[in-house]
Amino acid sequence: MKTTTNATGPGGDVRLAGISKTYGSFTAVHPLDLTVPQGSFFALLGASGCGKTTTLRMIAGLEEPSAGTVHLGDQDVTALPPYKRPVNTVFQSYALFPHLDIFENVAFGLRRRGVKSVKKQVEEMLDLVQLGEQARKKPHQLSGGQQQRVAVARALINHPKVLLLDEPLGALDLKLRRQMQLELKRIQTEVGITFVHVTHDQEEAMTMADTVAVMNGGRVEQLGAPADLYENPRTTFVANFLGTSNLIEAEVGARDGDDLVVKAAGDKLLLPAGRCSAPAGTGGKVLVGVRPEKIGIAHADEAGAVPEGRNRLTGTIAATSFIGVSTQYVVDCEACPGVEVYVQNIDRDPRLVPGADVVLHWNPAHTFGLDAAQDIDAGLAEEEAAR
Repeated sequence: MKTTTNATGPGGDVRLAGISKTYGSFTAVHPLDLTVPQGSFFALLGASGCGKTTTLRMIAGLEEPSAGTVHLGDQDVTALPPYKRPVNTVFQSYALFPHLDIFENVAFGLRRRGVKSVKKQVEEMLDLVQLGEQARKKPHQLSGGQQQRVAVARALINHPKVLLLDEPLGALDLKLRRQMQLELKRIQTEVGITFVHVTHDQEEAMTMADTVAVMNGGRVEQLGAPADLYENPRTTFVANFLGTSNLIEAEVGARDGDDLVVKAAGDKLLLPAGRCSAPAGTGGKVLVGVRPEKIGIAHADEAGAVPEGRNRLTGTIAATSFIGVSTQYVVDCEACPGVEVYVQNIDRDPRLVPGADVVLHWNPAHTFGLDAAQDIDAGLAEEEAAR
């Protein structure tokens, strides 16, 4: 079934222009310009206190902006109260009515608007969330995932232009949360309206969202498709918040075609110039980044078998962890102590144990570069904020 709600035109665009929120001397959200395209699944991702929920609440009308405007499509809704905005919100606590059955929970919004005949719309919405057979049960008779789907159905029944989701999966266990990530994405695709989702869980954001805005300290640090953010982080915060990154301090040397040759404790590494967000002048400092799963690991006795043209570091295994699908190695190198390496458990080399000398190697194309000075500035800012 395909339920179409404002599927064409700018009806579901969310546009924030210079929006900010301050509480006394504290700035929760710095002036922000952001457009969420109609029909997209958009995630605001960040740690607690980064401003993501405050931003969502300003879209919903639950917080008044200190400055700036909120547009939904062509309508400026900045001054409108929540109930007059064409949005609905699903919270972590589903807030279902315990005394009403599932059918009546979903029908509530229609009945409140004075709609006389609700049966067809409610049944369609329950089918959408795959709960048609549960219609006459009470909320306490359903699992957490089923209750969450009821909350989504109740929010969608009035055909909002935008559905806001505030940490909606936070109360679920890991396995159910992963199932619901796929369910929410399916529902959004079928309904075709704009979803804006707030989460601190990077896997959740990357699984569901078309576009992710990574927030830090009340600002959007980087905006883009999940794969682009992961493969091409522009700051150390994004590199470390979206998964794990090995960041190696290095100095920029000569240029070799489209690559920069950088030196890290005597080792030479190639860094694609197009994947370096740092100033690329000779002698400049840079953080060379590579994801743990991009790195191969070979026992020192097999160093000669490593293909030519790959970036290499030598080191000693400090620790290993077997986690079923892969083994995680921590390798101390002169250029970077504590390099993390994730290797799938296909053909495990029994020699790769703590104390073994190894060669780490990876395709230079999988390397990214970050501004080392920016990292220092960020660290000083964090220290200052903590005082």
